[in-house]
Amino acid sequence: MPVCDVCFRHCKIEEGSTGFCGVRACVEGQIVSANYGCLTALALDPIEKKPLKMFRPGAKILSVGSYGCNLRCPFCQNSGISWSQKAFEYKDMSERHSPQEIVTAALDLRAQGNIGVAFTYNEPLIGYEFVRDTAKLSKEAGMQNVLVTNGTATLKVLDQIAPYIDAMNIDLKAFSADFYRNFSDGDFEMTKDFIAAAVRSCHVELTTLIIPGQNDTEEEMRALAAWVAGLEKQCGKKIPLHITRFFPTFKLTDRGPTPVPTIMRLVEVAKENLEFVFAGNV
Repeated sequence: MPVCDVCFRHCKIEEGSTGFCGVRACVEGQIVSANYGCLTALALDPIEKKPLKMFRPGAKILSVGSYGCNLRCPFCQNSGISWSQKAFEYKDMSERHSPQEIVTAALDLRAQGNIGVAFTYNEPLIGYEFVRDTAKLSKEAGMQNVLVTNGTATLKVLDQIAPYIDAMNIDLKAFSADFYRNFSDGDFEMTKDFIAAAVRSCHVELTTLIIPGQNDTEEEMRALAAWVAGLEKQCGKKIPLHITRFFPTFKLTDRGPTPVPTIMRLVEVAKENLEFVFAGNV
């Protein structure tokens, strides 16, 4: 039975079925992306919305999204296209677009300040083939490409897209293997490895959503910031960190929003090690 090599799950996928993410599929004995060209979202966004603070500030970017995700965060802000039951209905509902169609649309929007294409909203790496093909054409057309990702993918996947990506915002959801394993159903070490490799290939900014009672201690933030500072020394680049406020959503409505003073306190803790730390959603 074919085995998917996109992330740590290494799903064994039967003919005509999909893996955990709902996207990697077995077709004629080969693992392919079932959501290739399937768009569930298309919008011209300020680049700060990704969020990117230190890459082309003031610019706009054409943001595209599909369906599916390889994590199961109960606090998902895009559950409608990521992993709720509704998300997988898009398999039959979403429109398919070629990479060239996306690039043509991006070029048409240059007069409105568009600088390129952002792959976002759901998890783009589970459909990396479409990211690779579209970003390559976009780069050849003189535009720039952005990836917004959970960073839960093999370095083989990163190698496929890295030549065409100019900037990434990567979720570092916590600095705890227990959080990743028990709360997001993810892989902490794979995410760290992906981030460590990505910072050597393009501009990277990180985002950590602070959830009350889960990842909101000063000790954890101090450890996270120290690790990022170590990456800065290795790659010789500054890595901005966004510390973002949680609001109850999806399956996590048993607690209130993160108190603003908590966010501001953790920003100051992170600044003990990092130069560029931003408070989000405050």
